[in-house]
Amino acid sequence: MAPTRIDVKPGDLIEISRGIYQHWAIYIGGMEVVHLTTPNSDFWMALDTTGKVKRENIRDVVGNDRFKVNNLLDDKYQPRERDIIVKEACSMVGLKMPYCIVTRNCEHFVTDLRYGIPESRQVIRAAEIGGAALVGVGIVALGAALFASLLKDDSKEESREERREPRRERRRHYNWQQ
Repeated sequence: MAPTRIDVKPGDLIEISRGIYQHWAIYIGGMEVVHLTTPNSDFWMALDTTGKVKRENIRDVVGNDRFKVNNLLDDKYQPRERDIIVKEACSMVGLKMPYCIVTRNCEHFVTDLRYGIPESRQVIRAAEIGGAALVGVGIVALGAALFASLLKDDSKEESREERREPRRERRRHYNWQQ
């Protein structure tokens, strides 16, 4: 949905849904945003590369994707003054910067401009999901190892039974003194 009329103020964070991830920009007024982009639009290729700060019309950045104003950390941090945010964002246009989807992505970029602290909730969320998945995999692996161990113990018992010699009759002890 291309933006037609949005209730946005300079310095607000714009979250743009790109399917499996969100792209972030900062609104500077006049239907323009500043955002950190990568030369390769492939999300997975942006693990560790160089990004570029661009100033573009919000319509061009959003395209047909869904978007919303999301000042997600206002409850955690005090936002900086709007004019300072806009001035700093505009001064960075054209800069090339290190880009990493885990430590220096577009969300880190805009939260640093708005709050003075680079933070990415989608990275935190992904780490939590990945950690939970890792725990799940660990539990499954532990369960499989335990199950295999039980099967191994059962087969050992069966092997012992098969190897035992047939029972012999008890020897009779005679009392030689009779």
